[in-house]
Amino acid sequence: MSLTEMTIKDFTEKLSSNAPAPGGGSAAALSGALGAALVSMVCNLTAGKAKYAEQEPLVRKTLASADDLRVKLLEAIQKDTDAFDTVMAALGMPKGTDEEKARRSDAIQAAYREAIASPQATAEYCLAVMKLAESLVGKSNVNAVSDLSVGAAQAYAGLKGALVNVKINLPFLKEKDIGKNSETKGTAAEKRAWMERVEQEAAELLQTVETGVARLLS
Repeated sequence: MSLTEMTIKDFTEKLSSNAPAPGGGSAAALSGALGAALVSMVCNLTAGKAKYAEQEPLVRKTLASADDLRVKLLEAIQKDTDAFDTVMAALGMPKGTDEEKARRSDAIQAAYREAIASPQATAEYCLAVMKLAESLVGKSNVNAVSDLSVGAAQAYAGLKGALVNVKINLPFLKEKDIGKNSETKGTAAEKRAWMERVEQEAAELLQTVETGVARLLS
């Protein structure tokens, strides 16, 4: 059964077990999906109301984007676990001969490229969710601003969780292999610089949302 087809109870029980996957990467994607869902909720509570007629185009556009991100983040829950399973399968390949060692090495590097690409995509999706939340501050149903704040916080948690999963896998990928996947192109140093920029931007977005919401609630 796909992780996204499980009940919340079953998923959290599996997450809490001694099985190594699903783990933090899948949890991060779920957190981001919850954030996107809350942004969609705020849009749905705003759309069609005369009081916010001027913001209707923004709200409708944001709703479509949030729904798309929610779907992508739900897919990322399973993708992250699949990526981990692929790494474990590669590590378990035979290494008795030089040919087997070469095949195993190539498989391991391919698996780690995916193990980096998966949380990297999650982080980018979560950042996009936060940008959507920020765009709605002061332009959406004032009765749902708390949901907007929670949505941004969930996306931020997802982003932070995704980035730490990139960081933990990056040292296992040989420098020469990082650029073989279009989603992981760039040197390790460039990858770390990207993570710093994303984390800083996300922190600023969260601060903007929380400050704006606090002002509306004061």
